Formats: sequence, structure tokens, C-alpha cells
Amino acid sequence: MATTSQEKERIARAALARLMEPQDSVGLALVRAVGAVDALGVATGELATGPKLEQEISALLMDEGGPAGWPGLPASLRRWAPRIADLAPERDMATMRRLGGRVIVPGDELWPAQLADLGLQEPLCLWWRGNEQPLPTARQAVALVGSRDSTSYGASVTGDLAYSLAQRGFTVVSGGAYGIDAHAHRGALSGGTANVPTIAVMAGGVDRFYPSGNEELLRAVSNQGAVIAEVPPGSAPTRYRFLQRNRLIAAIASVTVVVEARWRSGALNTAHHAETLGRAVAAVPGSIHSANSAGCHRLLRDGGAICVTDAGEVAELAGAMGETTSDGKESLAAAHDGLCLEDLILLDALPLRSTSSIEKLTVVAGLSPEAVRAGLSRLNVLGLAVSERGTWKRANNA
Repeated sequence: MATTSQEKERIARAALARLMEPQDSVGLALVRAVGAVDALGVATGELATGPKLEQEISALLMDEGGPAGWPGLPASLRRWAPRIADLAPERDMATMRRLGGRVIVPGDELWPAQLADLGLQEPLCLWWRGNEQPLPTARQAVALVGSRDSTSYGASVTGDLAYSLAQRGFTVVSGGAYGIDAHAHRGALSGGTANVPTIAVMAGGVDRFYPSGNEELLRAVSNQGAVIAEVPPGSAPTRYRFLQRNRLIAAIASVTVVVEARWRSGALNTAHHAETLGRAVAAVPGSIHSANSAGCHRLLRDGGAICVTDAGEVAELAGAMGETTSDGKESLAAAHDGLCLEDLILLDALPLRSTSSIEKLTVVAGLSPEAVRAGLSRLNVLGLAVSERGTWKRANNA
């Protein structure tokens, strides 16, 4: 039977996912420039390269805010070379079939369209174990993240939030780890009414549920929801891959809620990705005496997050991130009427066509960086400001 072009694309992306680490900018730019099939040929040395291809990759990297100069494609080819011998995409795909899973790629019905917001950093493919229901839109999904060493307070709050959000039809997204992640998945499974009540985004291959202490829980997530990863079966969950998968959690959801986090928690990395993508970031306040809430208080103090205390407030944020109204003028006037003076000044400082950095906005608006970040979060929730990879502009309807 002849292999269809979509199947060739799937096989090529499965191979590239083993060849390249997540967020390999040069590799992703190569795929964007020539397509996955030819990119695999270039990466394995079967197809020749040239100055024109290097120029195209350079342009793509610069468009995404990358460095003006880079070592060139030969350096990346040397970096990928040691892994070429291990490429066996058909074997990896067969492994997924044995597990009752599959590989999905952009264009598939199951592919989460909101991942396109990652731009060049959109994953090559996703290795999927779960029911055959499409993942929800961003507006229908909420990420609950936090510390692995959660307290009883964090566990209780997370369970309540996840259960109530799932009862409202939201999909709860988290990372499958101990602590807050696990409580989020359990709460969603017990209260879920959506086709995909919860999603666990893994840092390692989905052939092995990690951590092992959560194996039973993750098996339940895969049966009722979905367990996904951008790395192929057998991949180890390294620290680097934990940080990379955080952008997927942030991109899938409209709101990222940090329930409990220490001062340098990895959950803050997820919140940063969400903010960069223009998603809403929320944090749950805790005791001032608890080190496990220090990261949440840091987000609230620095103006990067909105304070939430129950599922209703989170659902309201998710609705605001995706709401459209039939009477735009009336809605806009109401939104403007509710703005404080600082927010009105910031709105005036935002450009309409180009984008501006937070640093530049502090100069133009004459506000502190903290006030600018807080104002941008509020304007974003109201649909008056949009973020494009960490820079900001005024929404078209503002």
C-alpha cells in the first residue's frame, strides 16, 4: 500500500522528534523552511544544504526573536549526527500502537490548534495515550500547577478547584508529577463532565508513567483523558525536558493557576510561558509563613498574576480570555469605563500595529515595570491588549 503524504509527514516528524531535543530552534526552523520530510533528509545528510537554506533559517530565527548570528547548519548537523543511527520511527509508532496510543501531528483532528500560538516553538508531534476525543480549545482548558511537596492546604485547594472546574466542563491540564499536579488530576477525574476531563503533559516518554508512584493515577488519566509528550517512547524525563514541557501546559490552557509554589518553583516557569503567550496567569494566596506559597506571593506582588480564591473566579478568567460580544462598541465603552487611570495611560501607550516591550512601555507610559505588568494582565483579560512572544500591542477592537 502506498504511503500517503500525511503518513510520510507523520513518520518524518516522529523521526525528527528523536533526533532533536524539544525547542531546538534551528531544527524547527529547518522544518518550517523545507517541510518535515526534506528536513529529515537534510538532518541525516541525505540532502545537501546551501547558502540559500542557511539564509532562510537565519531569517526565521530572527523573526522569532532569536540571535542575529548563529553557528550555521553544519554545527547543528554535527550535533544531530550521533542520534542518526538510533532513528526507527516505524518502531516507535508500533510501540505506541501496542500501548493503545498514537502519534499526532499538526493537521490531525486530535491536534490542539492552540499550540500554533507557540510559533516556531510548536512541537513537531505529540505522542498520545488517551481516549480518541480531540483536546479542548484553550478557552475550555485550565492549567493547575504547583509544588511537588505540597502542603495539606495546597492539596485541599487544588482538589476543590480541579473538581469544581471539571464540574463546569473545563479540562484540567497539569504535569503528572507528585503534589499539586497529582491533586489536580485526581480532582478533575472525580468531577469531570468534559470528553477529556484532564490532560497530563509528560517530560519523558509516555511508554513509562513517571513518577512511578503516580502510575495508577496516570493510567486512569490515560483511560479517561489523555497523557501526552513531545518526546518519543523511551525518552528520559530530564530536568531540561521538564522545563520545555511547561510551555505546552501553558499553551494548551487559557489560564494557568499557580496554586502553591516555592520561591524558585518550576511552576513559575509555566507561569512565565503563559504570560509570554498572552494567556492569563492566576495565583492562589497562602500563609505568609509558608515557604510553599512564597512563589505565589511573588507573582502577585510583581503584578504578573491575578489573585483567585475559587473555581468561579478561574472560570471567569477563562471566559474573559475568549469572550466575543455582538455589540463591540458597547462592550468596549464599558471596559474603558472600568479602567483606572494607570490602565488608561498604559492603553494609550500601546502601539496598534507594531509591538512594544515592557521596558519600552515603562518609558512611554511613565509607569513602573510592576505597574506595567499588572496593567497588561488586566488589559489582556479585558481583551484590550494582546501579547506576541513577550511583547505587547493594543487589540484591534481597543
